[in-house]
Amino acid sequence: MSGDHGRGDSQVNCGSKGSDTHKYKDKHKDKEHRHKDHKKDKEREKFKHSISEHKEYSEKKHRDKDKEKLKHSNGSSDKHKEKHKEKDKEKRRENKIQSFHSDKPKKDKENGYVRETSPAAIKSEPEEDNCFYPSPQHSKTSKREYDDEEFEYKPKKVKVEHDKKAKKRKHEYEEDEEDEDVKYKKKTKAKKAAEGKKAKKEEEKWKWWEEERYTDGSKWRFLEHKGPVFAPPYEPLPSKVKFYYDGKPMKLSAPAEEVATFFAKMLDHEYTTKDIFRKNFFKDWKKEMTSEEKSVITDLNKCNFSKMNEYFKAQSEARKQMSKEEKQKIKEENERLLQEYGFCIMDNHKERIGNFRIEPPGLFRGRGDHPKMGMLKRRIRPQDIIINCSKDSKHPKPPPGTKWKEVRHDNKVTWLASWTENIQGSIKYIMLNPSSRIKGEKDWQKYETARRLKKCVDRIRAQYRDDWKSKEMRIRQRAVALYFIDKLALRAGNEKEEGETADTVGCCSLRVEHIKLYPKMDDQEYVVEFDFLGKDSIRYYNKIPVEKRVFKNLQLFLENKQSEDDLFDRLNTSILNKHLQELMDGLTAKVFRTYNASITLQQQLKELTCPDDSIPAKILSYNRANRAVAILCNHQRAPPKTFEKSMQTLQTKIDDKQNQLSEARKQLKAAKADHKASRDEKSKKTVEIKRKGVQRIEEQLMKLQVQATDREENKQIALGTSKLNYLDPRISVAWCKKWDIPIEKIYNKTQREKFAWAIDMAEKDYEF
Repeated sequence: MSGDHGRGDSQVNCGSKGSDTHKYKDKHKDKEHRHKDHKKDKEREKFKHSISEHKEYSEKKHRDKDKEKLKHSNGSSDKHKEKHKEKDKEKRRENKIQSFHSDKPKKDKENGYVRETSPAAIKSEPEEDNCFYPSPQHSKTSKREYDDEEFEYKPKKVKVEHDKKAKKRKHEYEEDEEDEDVKYKKKTKAKKAAEGKKAKKEEEKWKWWEEERYTDGSKWRFLEHKGPVFAPPYEPLPSKVKFYYDGKPMKLSAPAEEVATFFAKMLDHEYTTKDIFRKNFFKDWKKEMTSEEKSVITDLNKCNFSKMNEYFKAQSEARKQMSKEEKQKIKEENERLLQEYGFCIMDNHKERIGNFRIEPPGLFRGRGDHPKMGMLKRRIRPQDIIINCSKDSKHPKPPPGTKWKEVRHDNKVTWLASWTENIQGSIKYIMLNPSSRIKGEKDWQKYETARRLKKCVDRIRAQYRDDWKSKEMRIRQRAVALYFIDKLALRAGNEKEEGETADTVGCCSLRVEHIKLYPKMDDQEYVVEFDFLGKDSIRYYNKIPVEKRVFKNLQLFLENKQSEDDLFDRLNTSILNKHLQELMDGLTAKVFRTYNASITLQQQLKELTCPDDSIPAKILSYNRANRAVAILCNHQRAPPKTFEKSMQTLQTKIDDKQNQLSEARKQLKAAKADHKASRDEKSKKTVEIKRKGVQRIEEQLMKLQVQATDREENKQIALGTSKLNYLDPRISVAWCKKWDIPIEKIYNKTQREKFAWAIDMAEKDYEF
């Protein structure tokens, strides 16, 4: 009313006539407002949903705007939560209204909670929060939003205007829409979560290759880890599992029984038939026996381990038959150990540890005919372990009641723990995973050194060719050995103590018995035949034509020598390595192998890759290029035991696919004939479908045939060794990027992690 008085006062000054007129108008307006207010009151009484007055609505609108501003200030995540909160409140109000009017409420589930829904449909509200409808014709519900805590709406019973069938149809439609909405939200939420997880993982990847490397010789500034996981203690055999000596059961002491189980587990293996294995085992076993057991057990041939062997076979079978829950329990325990012990903190980054478990005790096998096979590998205990970590780190704790041999803080080395094994006295290490910075830097440096060799290899080759004519025998021998290392990718070979290791040799340790010279063989001149056991007792056999001057020098080296004499009697690995260092800083025999392997792969990929080939055909070309390198480096393997069976299975698939293709071609021919007769649109579509079907089967058949060829060619060649250790990964990555081949087709997940630096670094035009 104060507004009316103010308005009246101002109008008096304008004249009495105007004043009367305005008074009349004001009166008329007041009357109209009162009439409207009365009408609205009636409508509020009549309908279950009250309509707010314009003034209240405006205040609500302002409040909503303030809320919106607050939401924006709180960030996108709060906004998202608030939006869901508002929608939940709205749904709860609708549910209350529906349940109030429902004759037969039915239960429905929403997000894991039970809610009641009415078969009678309530007209859905518009999505906009701030819409205002002054008339009940447009909306039966008020758009004011109430908080449950502040206000509980109690609607009045009203007549339903629409018939029940229409409402039921509408309700079903709304429910369908709601289900679709829930599904969409869940799908979007899951997608966002997956994307977020992926993005987080991407962020976590440490691009160490983009950072500067340490130049003071240190490998790290900070190192913290939990130490190794030790092998579980020995569990004695059940009393029913007997050991028999000379046909009579005999109870063994725990230490002797444990060693006996190692032999029993290997009873079906050919190792246990070898004399040297049996002799070494029996000798070490007796050391673990009591004096009484030693006096009784004097002959290994009288020992019967068969019941023990049967017990372990049954245990193995039981593990295979374990329930899903039991397997999951073991998996979870392994994951727990991995998370606790399988990672370290190095320079503020979490790095994966390669081998954090200590190898359990057992019997040494060795490669080839190793003279120490069958000897007992003793249990490693905390007092054997040297720990390496930083001074300011939390030092790993040894198991209760034990202590470490030593705790060091040497940042010039990369190992985390070390111990000396008892068979050959060699030092074993716990190192970081191949995907770690330290391992990656070492790989990168190795390939960069090989690339440096590329720049000076012609000069080195010219020099050793000149040295073939030297007056000094030692220089000639060194030059011929370097020629073999370069041309045949032979290893240098190390000096060994006789009887300590298997009889394996390298270039510098070749003996007269390992080569034969043929002035002419199979239409080739100056052929040298190599036959010796290389690393890991893998046989190296090769017939290779050499240059005339090399052949003449070899004849000279063989003069007046016996078969067991050294071929290069004035050369050893130390002399050769010293000479290589003089030729180029960092040059070793392995650098030559790496250079020749990588350059061979690059050349072979250029020759074998056909631009028009399909992806499977290109991958076959890659594997053939890789095979050429594996043959050069003598990376052989025995054919897998399941090779024949897997090839038969693959051949069956090929035969089935050929039959399928024959049938598809017949159907295509018939469809073409039908189309020729009818000339309608339907038959034309059928022809197109059949043609696509034939093309798809042809592609599948080709893929299977390529797979069969690849397997056959690779059955005795190990491609993995050269791929992981001798081939610059940037060559493979560049090839993939150039020909649009997925990296996954060349490198598996573990290999992609190992070569993350190369994948990120190499472009399609990379040249080794």
